[in-house]
Amino acid sequence: MDQNTVHTQTAEVVRIRSNDDNIRPEASDAFISTSYVQDLTDRALVYLGAGYAIHFSGPSGVGKTTLALHVAAKLGRPVSLIHGDDEFGSSDLIGRESGVRRHRLVDNYLHNVLKTEEEVKSTWVDNRLTAACQNGDTLIYDEFNRSRPEANNALLSILSEGILNIPKMRNSGEGYMSVNPEFRAIFTSNPEEYAGTHKTQDALIDRLITIKMGHYDRETEIHISMAKSGLGRADASNIVDVVRELRSIGMNKQRPTIRACIAVARILAIRGGHARWDDPTFKWVTQDVLGSEMAKVTRGGEPLMGQTLGDVIQKICGRQRRKARDKPGNSGSGLPSADKATGVGT
Repeated sequence: MDQNTVHTQTAEVVRIRSNDDNIRPEASDAFISTSYVQDLTDRALVYLGAGYAIHFSGPSGVGKTTLALHVAAKLGRPVSLIHGDDEFGSSDLIGRESGVRRHRLVDNYLHNVLKTEEEVKSTWVDNRLTAACQNGDTLIYDEFNRSRPEANNALLSILSEGILNIPKMRNSGEGYMSVNPEFRAIFTSNPEEYAGTHKTQDALIDRLITIKMGHYDRETEIHISMAKSGLGRADASNIVDVVRELRSIGMNKQRPTIRACIAVARILAIRGGHARWDDPTFKWVTQDVLGSEMAKVTRGGEPLMGQTLGDVIQKICGRQRRKARDKPGNSGSGLPSADKATGVGT
């Protein structure tokens, strides 16, 4: 007798949750919260509390990521942190298929009947955005405009309808996922003219409340420089004033940033130096940290790095010397006059 063959096949998608690799930022007493910073924090928390995603926009070095983490800590939820990347695709945010599993059973218990069963399972692994939407985490998408616009399309339905669309999971009945009401999103970006970024689609920007950030005010920059270095106020004030003066005459009015203040202050603290015109450490560290920005300032095609930097240090530190000299009882201090001082590089 001929053998009869019975063959059945099933296919399904198996979803694997992503590992819990989120972070839990905590508000720190070391965080410098001046009135300017507190105002930004309060505004962000109001918008997030109303269910809106926020977007800190500003040039490099103004503290966008630090502020985003600070605000997230105030929310008290786990944080999924994503950094924008030109190589990103939608799968890097929501997940991807990671392979196929096959199981085949051959049953020849009856000699004249061959029964085969084949089971095919496609494996889907969630990524951080999917996990954040499901668990109600806070998403921080740092420098999101470094990712190509099409990679961020999954965010549109999340931020407007509260639905995450996973097309490849439709056959398993999980093609659409409701976003947890606790989910919140914080985005950061540099201005679009910044190198390495992409123009963001209007549909995404329209779903965000953008808080534009500039450089911190002078008092905040002084406090940050002191906190990050351990340097005294007088020296930190001189460093900040030099950087702010150079910023006002730079090529794009955005650099040098607070990072330059911190770098100079830390090195001076390590070396036991001071932000004075006659301190040798201050001379070479300012040239190394700030010189590259001043190299962009030219006159007649020639860079004014040494001259400009020296003039600014002489102006700021000379002002401090005059204050000290003009105090009662200091007329014979022996400090050189400002017009005779030698600036860095002159």
